[in-house]
Amino acid sequence: MLVEFRVKNFRSLRDEQVLSLVASKDKTLHDTHTLSTGLKAAPHLLKSVVLYGANAGGKSNLIKAMQYMRGVVLESATIIQPGQTFAVQPFLLDNRSASQPTEFEVTFILDGVRYQYGFSMTRQRIVSEHLLVYKAFKPQRWFERYLERESGKDVYEFGPGLKGAKSLWEGATRPNALFLSTAVQLNSEALRPVFEWVSMGLVIFNEQSQLSPQTSIQMLKQAEGRKQICEFLTAADISIADIDVVTRKVPGQAVHFDLVAGKTEVRTEEVEEHQLRFSHVTEHGQAVFDLMDESNGTRNLLFLSGPVLDILRKGLTLVIDELDTSLHTLLVRELVRLFHRPEANSGGAQLIFTTHDTSLLDAPDLFRRDQVWLVEKDKEQASTLVALSEFSPRKNEALERGYLMGRYGGVPFLSQSRGLKH
Repeated sequence: MLVEFRVKNFRSLRDEQVLSLVASKDKTLHDTHTLSTGLKAAPHLLKSVVLYGANAGGKSNLIKAMQYMRGVVLESATIIQPGQTFAVQPFLLDNRSASQPTEFEVTFILDGVRYQYGFSMTRQRIVSEHLLVYKAFKPQRWFERYLERESGKDVYEFGPGLKGAKSLWEGATRPNALFLSTAVQLNSEALRPVFEWVSMGLVIFNEQSQLSPQTSIQMLKQAEGRKQICEFLTAADISIADIDVVTRKVPGQAVHFDLVAGKTEVRTEEVEEHQLRFSHVTEHGQAVFDLMDESNGTRNLLFLSGPVLDILRKGLTLVIDELDTSLHTLLVRELVRLFHRPEANSGGAQLIFTTHDTSLLDAPDLFRRDQVWLVEKDKEQASTLVALSEFSPRKNEALERGYLMGRYGGVPFLSQSRGLKH
Protein backbone atom coordinates (compact mmCIF):
# COMPACT_ATOMS: atom_id res chain seq x y z
CA MET A 1 0.00 0.00 0.00
CA LEU A 2 1.31 3.41 -0.96
CA VAL A 3 1.67 5.78 1.97
CA GLU A 4 3.39 8.78 0.43
CA PHE A 5 5.26 9.95 -2.66
CA ARG A 6 7.73 12.86 -2.67
CA VAL A 7 9.38 14.56 -5.61
CA LYS A 8 11.57 17.63 -6.00
CA ASN A 9 13.03 19.38 -9.04
CA PHE A 10 11.36 17.25 -11.70
CA ARG A 11 9.98 19.12 -14.71
CA SER A 12 7.50 21.73 -13.36
CA LEU A 13 7.70 20.30 -9.81
CA ARG A 14 10.50 22.61 -8.64
CA ASP A 15 9.98 22.57 -4.87
CA GLU A 16 9.35 19.39 -2.91
CA GLN A 17 5.79 18.17 -3.44
CA VAL A 18 4.16 15.48 -1.31
CA LEU A 19 1.22 13.29 -2.26
CA SER A 20 0.02 11.59 0.92
CA LEU A 21 -2.50 8.76 1.09
CA VAL A 22 -2.64 8.87 4.89
CA ALA A 23 -6.28 9.32 5.85
CA SER A 24 -7.24 12.20 8.12
CA LYS A 25 -9.10 11.66 11.39
CA ASP A 26 -12.38 12.46 9.65
CA LYS A 27 -14.72 9.48 10.11
CA THR A 28 -16.76 10.23 6.97
CA LEU A 29 -16.98 7.09 4.76
CA HIS A 30 -14.28 5.61 6.96
CA ASP A 31 -15.34 1.95 6.59
CA THR A 32 -15.49 1.96 2.79
CA HIS A 33 -12.95 4.56 1.64
CA THR A 34 -9.96 3.78 3.88
CA LEU A 35 -7.65 0.84 4.53
CA SER A 36 -6.51 -0.26 7.98
CA THR A 37 -2.73 -0.70 8.26
CA GLY A 38 -2.32 -1.78 11.88
CA LEU A 39 0.45 0.83 12.28
CA LYS A 40 0.33 3.69 14.78
CA ALA A 41 2.15 6.17 12.54
CA ALA A 42 -0.39 5.77 9.70
CA PRO A 43 -3.36 3.76 10.99
CA HIS A 44 -5.50 4.26 7.88
CA LEU A 45 -4.72 4.90 4.23
CA LEU A 46 -6.97 6.13 1.44
CA LYS A 47 -8.18 3.69 -1.19
CA SER A 48 -8.30 6.34 -3.88
CA VAL A 49 -7.07 9.85 -4.66
CA VAL A 50 -8.17 12.16 -7.49
CA LEU A 51 -6.01 15.00 -8.85
CA TYR A 52 -7.49 18.15 -10.42
CA GLY A 53 -5.79 21.05 -12.15
CA ALA A 54 -5.67 23.18 -15.26
CA ASN A 55 -4.12 21.97 -18.48
CA ALA A 56 -0.31 22.18 -18.21
CA GLY A 57 -0.68 22.74 -14.46
CA GLY A 58 1.52 19.80 -13.49
CA LYS A 59 -0.87 16.89 -12.87
CA SER A 60 0.70 14.73 -15.56
CA ASN A 61 4.20 15.64 -14.35
CA LEU A 62 3.39 14.13 -10.96
CA ILE A 63 2.40 10.87 -12.67
CA LYS A 64 5.53 11.05 -14.85
CA ALA A 65 7.63 11.53 -11.72
CA MET A 66 6.30 8.26 -10.28
CA GLN A 67 6.90 6.60 -13.63
CA TYR A 68 10.45 7.94 -13.92
CA MET A 69 11.35 6.84 -10.38
CA ARG A 70 9.98 3.38 -11.15
CA GLY A 71 11.94 3.24 -14.41
CA VAL A 72 15.25 4.09 -12.75
CA VAL A 73 14.72 1.35 -10.17
CA LEU A 74 13.79 -1.14 -12.86
CA GLU A 75 16.48 -0.33 -15.44
CA SER A 76 19.51 1.42 -13.89
CA ALA A 77 21.42 -1.79 -13.13
CA THR A 78 20.52 -3.63 -16.33
CA ILE A 79 19.63 -1.43 -19.30
CA ILE A 80 21.63 1.71 -18.47
CA GLN A 81 25.22 1.18 -19.58
CA PRO A 82 28.45 2.44 -17.93
CA GLY A 83 28.94 6.13 -18.69
CA GLN A 84 25.46 6.52 -20.13
CA THR A 85 23.46 9.57 -18.96
CA PHE A 86 19.87 9.78 -17.76
CA ALA A 87 17.14 11.72 -19.54
CA VAL A 88 15.92 13.30 -16.30
CA GLN A 89 14.68 16.88 -16.66
CA PRO A 90 14.95 19.25 -13.69
CA PHE A 91 13.05 22.53 -13.40
CA LEU A 92 14.68 24.68 -16.09
CA LEU A 93 13.15 28.10 -15.49
CA ASP A 94 15.67 29.20 -12.89
CA ASN A 95 19.41 28.69 -12.98
CA ARG A 96 19.72 27.29 -9.47
CA SER A 97 17.22 24.46 -9.94
CA ALA A 98 18.59 23.59 -13.37
CA SER A 99 21.91 22.62 -11.79
CA GLN A 100 20.47 20.80 -8.75
CA PRO A 101 19.67 17.05 -8.43
CA THR A 102 16.20 15.63 -8.91
CA GLU A 103 14.86 13.84 -5.83
CA PHE A 104 12.34 10.99 -5.41
CA GLU A 105 11.11 9.20 -2.30
CA VAL A 106 8.35 6.64 -1.83
CA THR A 107 6.93 5.25 1.41
CA PHE A 108 4.86 2.08 1.32
CA ILE A 109 3.64 -0.77 3.51
CA LEU A 110 4.34 -4.37 2.61
CA ASP A 111 3.36 -7.31 4.83
CA GLY A 112 2.84 -4.96 7.78
CA VAL A 113 6.27 -3.32 7.48
CA ARG A 114 6.73 0.33 6.42
CA TYR A 115 9.54 1.08 3.96
CA GLN A 116 10.89 4.53 3.06
CA TYR A 117 13.10 4.48 -0.02
CA GLY A 118 14.49 7.39 -2.00
CA PHE A 119 17.30 8.68 -4.17
CA SER A 120 18.54 11.87 -5.84
CA MET A 121 20.15 12.05 -9.26
CA THR A 122 21.56 14.24 -11.98
CA ARG A 123 21.80 13.40 -15.66
CA GLN A 124 25.26 11.94 -15.04
CA ARG A 125 24.84 9.86 -11.88
CA ILE A 126 23.07 8.87 -8.69
CA VAL A 127 23.97 11.45 -6.02
CA SER A 128 22.39 9.84 -2.95
CA GLU A 129 20.24 6.86 -1.99
CA HIS A 130 18.69 5.59 1.24
CA LEU A 131 16.37 2.97 2.71
CA LEU A 132 14.61 3.12 6.09
CA VAL A 133 12.69 0.10 7.38
CA TYR A 134 10.14 0.43 10.20
CA LYS A 135 9.92 -3.03 11.72
CA ALA A 136 9.24 -1.23 14.98
CA PHE A 137 8.17 2.36 15.64
CA LYS A 138 11.79 3.48 15.41
CA PRO A 139 13.25 3.12 11.91
CA GLN A 140 16.22 0.97 10.97
CA ARG A 141 18.56 2.56 8.43
CA TRP A 142 19.43 -0.38 6.18
CA PHE A 143 21.72 1.65 3.95
CA GLU A 144 22.65 5.16 2.96
CA ARG A 145 24.79 6.23 0.02
CA TYR A 146 26.01 9.71 -0.80
CA LEU A 147 28.52 11.35 -3.09
CA GLU A 148 31.58 12.76 -1.30
CA ARG A 149 32.34 15.99 -3.12
CA GLU A 150 36.04 16.13 -2.27
CA SER A 151 36.92 12.67 -3.57
CA GLY A 152 34.12 12.34 -6.12
CA LYS A 153 33.41 8.85 -4.78
CA ASP A 154 30.33 7.21 -3.30
CA VAL A 155 30.34 6.63 0.45
CA TYR A 156 28.17 3.85 1.88
CA GLU A 157 26.87 3.37 5.41
CA PHE A 158 25.08 0.13 6.31
CA GLY A 159 22.89 -0.73 9.26
CA PRO A 160 22.71 -4.15 10.94
CA GLY A 161 19.24 -4.78 9.52
CA LEU A 162 20.54 -5.40 5.99
CA LYS A 163 21.99 -8.88 5.65
CA GLY A 164 24.04 -10.22 2.76
CA ALA A 165 27.13 -9.51 0.69
CA LYS A 166 27.06 -5.74 1.15
CA SER A 167 30.70 -5.21 0.11
CA LEU A 168 30.13 -7.15 -3.12
CA TRP A 169 26.99 -5.14 -3.95
CA GLU A 170 28.74 -1.86 -3.14
CA GLY A 171 31.68 -2.66 -5.36
CA ALA A 172 29.43 -3.64 -8.26
CA THR A 173 27.26 -0.50 -8.13
CA ARG A 174 28.15 1.94 -10.89
CA PRO A 175 27.82 5.73 -10.37
CA ASN A 176 24.84 5.73 -12.76
CA ALA A 177 23.10 2.76 -11.14
CA LEU A 178 21.08 2.35 -7.96
CA PHE A 179 22.51 0.24 -5.15
CA LEU A 180 19.04 -1.25 -4.63
CA SER A 181 18.79 -2.41 -8.24
CA THR A 182 22.36 -3.73 -8.36
CA ALA A 183 22.03 -5.67 -5.11
CA VAL A 184 18.83 -7.34 -6.29
CA GLN A 185 20.51 -8.30 -9.57
CA LEU A 186 23.18 -9.94 -7.40
CA ASN A 187 20.56 -11.92 -5.47
CA SER A 188 19.85 -9.79 -2.41
CA GLU A 189 16.76 -11.47 -0.97
CA ALA A 190 16.43 -8.82 1.76
CA LEU A 191 16.10 -5.99 -0.78
CA ARG A 192 14.07 -7.88 -3.37
CA PRO A 193 10.66 -7.03 -1.81
CA VAL A 194 11.51 -3.31 -2.01
CA PHE A 195 12.62 -3.59 -5.63
CA GLU A 196 9.55 -5.60 -6.60
CA TRP A 197 7.11 -3.25 -4.90
CA VAL A 198 8.52 -0.19 -6.65
CA SER A 199 8.85 -1.89 -10.04
CA MET A 200 5.64 -3.97 -9.98
CA GLY A 201 3.51 -2.68 -7.11
CA LEU A 202 2.96 0.58 -9.00
CA VAL A 203 0.97 0.09 -12.21
CA ILE A 204 1.03 3.31 -14.26
CA PHE A 205 -0.93 4.18 -17.39
CA ASN A 206 -0.38 7.47 -19.23
CA GLU A 207 0.64 8.73 -22.66
CA GLN A 208 4.05 7.07 -22.27
CA SER A 209 2.66 3.73 -21.09
CA GLN A 210 -0.71 3.14 -22.68
CA LEU A 211 -3.24 0.42 -22.00
CA SER A 212 -2.49 -2.86 -23.74
CA PRO A 213 -5.24 -5.40 -24.48
CA GLN A 214 -2.97 -8.35 -23.64
CA THR A 215 -3.91 -8.70 -19.95
CA SER A 216 -7.62 -8.66 -20.75
CA ILE A 217 -7.18 -11.07 -23.68
CA GLN A 218 -5.29 -13.57 -21.53
CA MET A 219 -8.08 -13.41 -18.94
CA LEU A 220 -10.75 -13.83 -21.64
CA LYS A 221 -9.07 -17.06 -22.80
CA GLN A 222 -9.89 -18.61 -19.40
CA ALA A 223 -13.47 -19.39 -18.34
CA GLU A 224 -13.23 -17.71 -14.92
CA GLY A 225 -11.46 -14.66 -16.32
CA ARG A 226 -14.05 -14.27 -19.08
CA LYS A 227 -16.84 -14.48 -16.52
CA GLN A 228 -15.21 -11.78 -14.35
CA ILE A 229 -14.69 -9.39 -17.28
CA CYS A 230 -18.26 -9.86 -18.55
CA GLU A 231 -19.59 -9.20 -15.06
CA PHE A 232 -17.38 -6.12 -14.85
CA LEU A 233 -18.79 -4.77 -18.13
CA THR A 234 -22.36 -5.66 -17.15
CA ALA A 235 -21.96 -3.74 -13.88
CA ALA A 236 -20.94 -0.76 -16.02
CA ASP A 237 -24.25 -1.15 -17.94
CA ILE A 238 -22.61 -2.35 -21.16
CA SER A 239 -24.87 -4.97 -22.73
CA ILE A 240 -22.30 -7.62 -23.65
CA ALA A 241 -23.46 -11.16 -22.89
CA ASP A 242 -20.22 -12.92 -23.81
CA ILE A 243 -16.81 -12.34 -25.39
CA ASP A 244 -15.10 -15.02 -27.44
CA VAL A 245 -11.40 -15.01 -28.35
CA VAL A 246 -10.58 -16.52 -31.73
CA THR A 247 -6.85 -17.28 -31.98
CA ARG A 248 -5.18 -18.08 -35.28
CA LYS A 249 -1.66 -18.35 -36.67
CA VAL A 250 -0.63 -15.70 -39.19
CA PRO A 251 2.67 -14.97 -40.96
CA GLY A 252 4.88 -12.56 -39.05
CA GLN A 253 8.48 -11.49 -38.58
CA ALA A 254 10.82 -11.96 -35.63
CA VAL A 255 14.28 -10.47 -35.05
CA HIS A 256 17.01 -12.89 -33.87
CA PHE A 257 20.40 -11.81 -32.53
CA ASP A 258 23.45 -14.02 -33.01
CA LEU A 259 25.76 -12.82 -30.23
CA VAL A 260 28.64 -15.04 -31.36
CA ALA A 261 28.62 -13.93 -34.98
CA GLY A 262 27.48 -10.42 -34.14
CA LYS A 263 24.70 -10.56 -36.74
CA THR A 264 21.02 -9.72 -36.71
CA GLU A 265 18.63 -11.86 -38.72
CA VAL A 266 14.96 -11.23 -39.51
CA ARG A 267 13.03 -14.48 -39.88
CA THR A 268 9.50 -15.14 -41.09
CA GLU A 269 7.58 -17.03 -38.43
CA GLU A 270 4.00 -17.76 -37.54
CA VAL A 271 2.63 -15.59 -34.75
CA GLU A 272 -0.62 -15.70 -32.84
CA GLU A 273 -3.34 -13.20 -33.71
CA HIS A 274 -6.35 -12.76 -31.43
CA GLN A 275 -9.73 -11.66 -32.68
CA LEU A 276 -12.41 -10.67 -30.19
CA ARG A 277 -16.08 -11.40 -30.87
CA PHE A 278 -18.73 -9.66 -28.75
CA SER A 279 -22.16 -11.20 -28.25
CA HIS A 280 -24.92 -8.66 -27.63
CA VAL A 281 -28.36 -9.86 -26.52
CA THR A 282 -31.55 -7.79 -26.24
CA GLU A 283 -35.25 -8.62 -25.87
CA HIS A 284 -35.66 -8.47 -29.63
CA GLY A 285 -32.62 -10.34 -30.86
CA GLN A 286 -28.89 -10.92 -30.70
CA ALA A 287 -25.82 -10.17 -32.76
CA VAL A 288 -22.06 -10.68 -32.77
CA PHE A 289 -19.69 -7.74 -33.36
CA ASP A 290 -15.96 -7.36 -33.90
CA LEU A 291 -13.77 -5.21 -31.65
CA MET A 292 -13.77 -2.28 -34.07
CA ASP A 293 -17.58 -2.26 -34.06
CA GLU A 294 -17.54 -1.34 -30.38
CA SER A 295 -17.25 2.24 -29.14
CA ASN A 296 -13.98 3.76 -27.92
CA GLY A 297 -15.41 3.80 -24.41
CA THR A 298 -16.26 0.09 -24.51
CA ARG A 299 -12.82 -0.79 -25.89
CA ASN A 300 -11.04 1.31 -23.27
CA LEU A 301 -13.12 -0.18 -20.47
CA LEU A 302 -12.46 -3.69 -21.78
CA PHE A 303 -8.70 -3.10 -21.94
CA LEU A 304 -8.84 -1.56 -18.46
CA SER A 305 -10.96 -4.36 -16.98
CA GLY A 306 -8.22 -7.01 -17.05
CA PRO A 307 -5.56 -4.87 -15.31
CA VAL A 308 -8.10 -3.52 -12.79
CA LEU A 309 -9.33 -6.98 -11.81
CA ASP A 310 -5.72 -8.17 -11.52
CA ILE A 311 -4.78 -5.13 -9.42
CA LEU A 312 -7.75 -5.62 -7.09
CA ARG A 313 -6.82 -9.29 -6.64
CA LYS A 314 -3.13 -8.57 -5.92
CA GLY A 315 -3.63 -5.38 -3.87
CA LEU A 316 -1.50 -3.14 -6.11
CA THR A 317 -1.56 0.62 -6.66
CA LEU A 318 -3.03 1.78 -9.98
CA VAL A 319 -2.02 5.23 -11.28
CA ILE A 320 -3.84 6.61 -14.35
CA ASP A 321 -3.44 9.93 -16.09
CA GLU A 322 -6.76 11.29 -17.43
CA LEU A 323 -8.98 8.39 -16.42
CA ASP A 324 -12.02 10.09 -17.95
CA THR A 325 -10.62 9.92 -21.51
CA SER A 326 -13.25 8.11 -23.64
CA LEU A 327 -15.06 7.00 -20.47
CA HIS A 328 -18.48 8.36 -19.54
CA THR A 329 -18.57 10.06 -16.15
CA LEU A 330 -20.86 7.32 -14.77
CA LEU A 331 -18.30 4.68 -15.76
CA VAL A 332 -15.55 6.61 -14.00
CA ARG A 333 -17.71 6.75 -10.86
CA GLU A 334 -18.39 3.03 -11.03
CA LEU A 335 -14.68 2.28 -11.41
CA VAL A 336 -13.83 4.42 -8.37
CA ARG A 337 -16.58 2.77 -6.31
CA LEU A 338 -15.17 -0.63 -7.25
CA PHE A 339 -12.00 0.25 -5.30
CA HIS A 340 -14.13 1.44 -2.38
CA ARG A 341 -16.22 -1.73 -2.06
CA PRO A 342 -14.68 -3.99 0.62
CA GLU A 343 -16.04 -7.14 -1.06
CA ALA A 344 -14.39 -6.21 -4.38
CA ASN A 345 -11.19 -4.76 -2.92
CA SER A 346 -10.16 -7.15 -0.18
CA GLY A 347 -6.45 -6.99 -1.04
CA GLY A 348 -5.81 -3.33 -0.24
CA ALA A 349 -5.59 -2.00 -3.81
CA GLN A 350 -5.44 1.76 -4.39
CA LEU A 351 -6.37 4.07 -7.27
CA ILE A 352 -4.70 7.41 -8.08
CA PHE A 353 -5.90 9.31 -11.13
CA THR A 354 -6.08 12.71 -12.78
CA THR A 355 -9.23 14.08 -14.38
CA HIS A 356 -11.02 17.20 -15.61
CA ASP A 357 -14.44 15.74 -14.76
CA THR A 358 -15.57 18.17 -12.05
CA SER A 359 -18.96 16.44 -11.67
CA LEU A 360 -17.18 13.76 -9.62
CA LEU A 361 -16.67 16.30 -6.83
CA ASP A 362 -20.38 16.38 -5.98
CA ALA A 363 -21.17 12.73 -6.74
CA PRO A 364 -22.86 11.28 -3.62
CA ASP A 365 -20.41 9.53 -1.29
CA LEU A 366 -17.74 9.21 -3.99
CA PHE A 367 -14.89 11.00 -2.20
CA ARG A 368 -13.88 12.21 1.22
CA ARG A 369 -12.35 15.70 1.38
CA ASP A 370 -8.83 14.29 1.91
CA GLN A 371 -9.10 12.23 -1.29
CA VAL A 372 -9.21 15.30 -3.53
CA TRP A 373 -5.93 17.02 -4.45
CA LEU A 374 -5.29 20.13 -6.52
CA VAL A 375 -2.31 21.00 -8.72
CA GLU A 376 -1.58 24.48 -10.10
CA LYS A 377 1.32 26.61 -11.29
CA ASP A 378 2.45 29.80 -9.62
CA LYS A 379 3.71 32.94 -11.37
CA GLU A 380 7.16 31.34 -11.70
CA GLN A 381 5.61 28.36 -13.53
CA ALA A 382 6.37 25.97 -10.66
CA SER A 383 3.65 23.44 -9.82
CA THR A 384 2.31 23.06 -6.30
CA LEU A 385 0.21 20.24 -4.87
CA VAL A 386 -2.33 20.72 -2.08
CA ALA A 387 -5.14 18.63 -0.58
CA LEU A 388 -8.68 20.01 -0.74
CA SER A 389 -8.98 19.37 3.00
CA GLU A 390 -6.43 22.16 3.56
CA PHE A 391 -9.18 24.63 2.58
CA SER A 392 -11.54 23.20 5.26
CA PRO A 393 -14.64 23.07 3.05
CA ARG A 394 -17.96 22.67 4.85
CA LYS A 395 -19.59 19.23 4.92
CA ASN A 396 -22.38 20.22 2.54
CA GLU A 397 -20.38 22.66 0.44
CA ALA A 398 -20.89 22.48 -3.35
CA LEU A 399 -17.35 21.44 -4.23
CA GLU A 400 -17.74 21.52 -8.00
CA ARG A 401 -19.05 25.10 -7.94
CA GLY A 402 -16.36 26.17 -5.48
CA TYR A 403 -13.63 24.60 -7.59
CA LEU A 404 -14.83 26.16 -10.84
CA MET A 405 -15.01 29.56 -9.12
CA GLY A 406 -11.34 29.20 -8.20
CA ARG A 407 -11.96 28.99 -4.45
CA TYR A 408 -9.43 26.17 -4.06
CA GLY A 409 -7.10 26.92 -6.97
CA GLY A 410 -6.19 24.44 -9.66
CA VAL A 411 -8.23 26.11 -12.45
CA PRO A 412 -6.97 28.05 -15.48
CA PHE A 413 -7.01 31.85 -15.41
CA LEU A 414 -8.94 32.86 -18.52
CA SER A 415 -8.39 36.36 -19.85
CA GLN A 416 -10.54 37.86 -22.58
CA SER A 417 -8.83 37.49 -25.94
CA ARG A 418 -8.69 40.53 -28.16
CA GLY A 419 -9.08 38.28 -31.16
CA LEU A 420 -12.58 37.38 -30.02
CA LYS A 421 -13.79 40.96 -29.73
CA HIS A 422 -15.96 42.47 -32.44
